[in-house]
Amino acid sequence: MWAEGESEGLHTLGIVVVVCSSLKLLHYLGLIDLSDDKIEDELEMTMVCHRPEGLEQLEAQTNFTKRELQVLYRGFKNECPSGVVNEETFKQIYAQFFPHGDASMYAHYLFHAFDTTQTGSVKFEDFVTALSILLRGTVHEKLRWTFNLYDINKDGYINKEEMMDIVKAIYDMMGKYTYPVLKEDTPRQHVDIFFQKMDKNKDGIVTLDEFLESCQEDDNIMRSLQLFQNVM
Repeated sequence: MWAEGESEGLHTLGIVVVVCSSLKLLHYLGLIDLSDDKIEDELEMTMVCHRPEGLEQLEAQTNFTKRELQVLYRGFKNECPSGVVNEETFKQIYAQFFPHGDASMYAHYLFHAFDTTQTGSVKFEDFVTALSILLRGTVHEKLRWTFNLYDINKDGYINKEEMMDIVKAIYDMMGKYTYPVLKEDTPRQHVDIFFQKMDKNKDGIVTLDEFLESCQEDDNIMRSLQLFQNVM
């Protein structure tokens, strides 16, 4: 049986994986370090099927500056010339980050968290809006975004089946690097401890309020939310 501290570590891991995965995508796009090259004053729109919103509007809606948005868009367009990313492409990108595991299911859940309008594609606006929350949002904004990721069926609650799917997806993604080595009943143990901690009224589901309260009581989770505050 896992010690409580080890099992609670997965709660923090889940938060970190969300942010780290986004950072890996930034690295893939070549965006972690701002370039000193001359950047156009406006977004380039040539040969792009989807035309994103104007810089001023995105600057007002996110926590990024105009220059940062220009750099983000340049990298996004280089890798996604059509201006949108579908789920299959998203999965292919994440497969490169986790060569020793199977990231397809976690990428599936993460894609649908980015695709807030459920159109089947992620546009530049979707990308920078989520990134703004994960990197520079308030604690509540980051936790709300993570809750939405875990709430797979989008009914406003996290049930045990959903949490089991998320936990299994994280283990599949990490592959042979999971430690301790995954046993058959380990995901269920993690889910049970997650609900012992988060399900305040013991009704079998975790509400947003319960999730926010429990996470804010956890020092490890709070620290993990601050780790990547200044990556750009």
